[in-house]
Amino acid sequence: MKFTKMHGTGNDYVYVNLFEETISDISDAAIRVSDRHFGIGSDGLIAIAPSDVADCRMIMYNADGTEGAMCGNGIRCVAKYAYDHDIAKKEHMTIETKSGIKTIDLTVENGKAAYAKVNMGKAILDPKKIPVKAEGDTFISQEIMVGDKPYTVTCVSMGNPHCVVFTEGIDTLDLEKTGPGFEHHPLFPDRINTEFVEVIDEHTLKMRVWERGSGETMACGTGACAVAVASILAGHTEDEVEVELLGGCLQIRWDREKNRVFMTGPA
Repeated sequence: MKFTKMHGTGNDYVYVNLFEETISDISDAAIRVSDRHFGIGSDGLIAIAPSDVADCRMIMYNADGTEGAMCGNGIRCVAKYAYDHDIAKKEHMTIETKSGIKTIDLTVENGKAAYAKVNMGKAILDPKKIPVKAEGDTFISQEIMVGDKPYTVTCVSMGNPHCVVFTEGIDTLDLEKTGPGFEHHPLFPDRINTEFVEVIDEHTLKMRVWERGSGETMACGTGACAVAVASILAGHTEDEVEVELLGGCLQIRWDREKNRVFMTGPA
């Protein structure tokens, strides 16, 4: 299988061009290539495929073989691949995902795509659509029990479901111990990605992420967007935020009037 290894702020995937290659079982291939010691080593597998409604289509699988609806760091790399390999030689392109069609604006340097600004769409706050097993129109600053400890959380979907926890000292958190309790919490029927966030100042956030199906990763694009939205709702930050992740930084802007979230970062 011919593949390309790419990463967006350290969130690394194996990319396969389905314009040229054929994979009979993408789920099984994702499990095999993601193994850090005996496979290629990645957070999952992303296939770049033809689309009837956009310039190309992104099909994303997690390290455990489950299909994901959206990947913010991955879609920037898909856009770069599509530009650099002449699938869509345009600086403004559309990519079909399981959570809808996303638009991307590329920054090109020396003939190659280097940065991508993605219109990530609406921030979904309705618990039924995230999904969260809870009543009401939102699930903002609500207390839940994980194990024997209470946490105040805000839940947001950016195509993927996210649970945001504001706390201090995130560098010392044991996510291997804490993360699975959130991922498999009975409140979250489709499991959930969890972001642990420290507020640096009104323009800067620092986060670590436990992704469903992959564990702790270096970065999560949809998670950074969810964190920015949750922080703005809580009054911690302005509408434009820099999110510091283990693998680098992402710039997030939430247009609250039109409810559109824009993410800019490297590929």
